[in-house]
Amino acid sequence: MLNQTRLDHAWIARHIPHQGGMCLLDYVEAWDRLRIQCRASSHRAADNPLRAYGRLGAVCGIEYAAQTMAVHGALLIPPDGASARVGYLVSVRGTQLHVPRLDDISADLLVEATCITRSENNILYQFSVSAAGRLLLDGRAAVVLNADALTPSPGEAP
Repeated sequence: MLNQTRLDHAWIARHIPHQGGMCLLDYVEAWDRLRIQCRASSHRAADNPLRAYGRLGAVCGIEYAAQTMAVHGALLIPPDGASARVGYLVSVRGTQLHVPRLDDISADLLVEATCITRSENNILYQFSVSAAGRLLLDGRAAVVLNADALTPSPGEAP
């Protein structure tokens, strides 16, 4: 069952590394251990840092999805005070863009991510970005957690 406690932009900004205009999400709408739904209106902002030549290409929706996944990771931190594990987006696959751009979408974006599988250091998500019931883009993304811990130290065998 999805937790419907709404978490605002300020909460999001405290829990992901993206700050200022690059913190793209407005709020968390609902979440549970496997899924998360966030809303965003920043795709319409003239000063959106992802805009190029006055437009926000649909491919930028992947960044909205990545931030949604980062928020999901922050929400899953155990309440015992454990710190967040740094995650890196390492692969995006099967992405379909159903529109050419996002800045001309008048409705707020609904950004959804669902965990397909996870292991100690890897998470595979299915994601989608839609607005007013219209699918704008979707795909899969792989996240590696604590990548530094997976890298051999100098002198160690790989």
